Amino acid sequence: MDPDSVKSTLSGLAFGNVMAAAARDYQKELLSQQKVQTSTNEEVDLDELMDDPELEKLHADRIASLKREAEKRQALKRQGHGEYREISEGDFLGEVTGSERVICHFYHREFYRCKIIDKHLKALAPIHVNTKFIKLDSENAPFFVTKLAVKTLPCVILFRNGIAFDRVVGFQDLGSKDDFTTKAFENLLIKKGIINDRKDTEDSDAEDDGVDNKSRNVRSSTGNYSDSD
Repeated sequence: MDPDSVKSTLSGLAFGNVMAAAARDYQKELLSQQKVQTSTNEEVDLDELMDDPELEKLHADRIASLKREAEKRQALKRQGHGEYREISEGDFLGEVTGSERVICHFYHREFYRCKIIDKHLKALAPIHVNTKFIKLDSENAPFFVTKLAVKTLPCVILFRNGIAFDRVVGFQDLGSKDDFTTKAFENLLIKKGIINDRKDTEDSDAEDDGVDNKSRNVRSSTGNYSDSD
């Protein structure tokens, strides 16, 4: 093979490699410039959004709403909300009339099913701060046991604005079994309108208006004054 021809071929190949490399570098440069341009546009858009008065108002309204909610929760906690507490008979009227919604468990210390109710109410109290959760030893509260016709234990009486409007007697609304879940008990209390569904993020004023006025009375239960079977 002619040496000059070989040299010319190699030179051509080298030139081709250089051009290919240059083309690749040029393509990379174009991509880099596009990325810089896109990034600049994004920054401009974000700056415009930050200066948007409507967005600023939405942000301010959200902050104010969170602040009001926090203040409300603190006020409710000062009233005894957020925990499951035992009260005395002398405190009963003040506790029941001092909050819009109150759950009171009339219990007996030796009844196993009362301890089951205690467990579930203790778990729910910190979650449903808008409702007050209390318990009262039925043996030490003869006046209200008689006044509210508490005949079967456990008995959970539900109060709205100081008025007993419903109750959970024994486990008859919970499948008459001891192993019901806290969620099942929570759903029952939501259905009865004493606590809010956790999916509802707003105050339940509409729910308050939806309570059947005919149910605003103390419902007497039947059976012996003993642990329910």
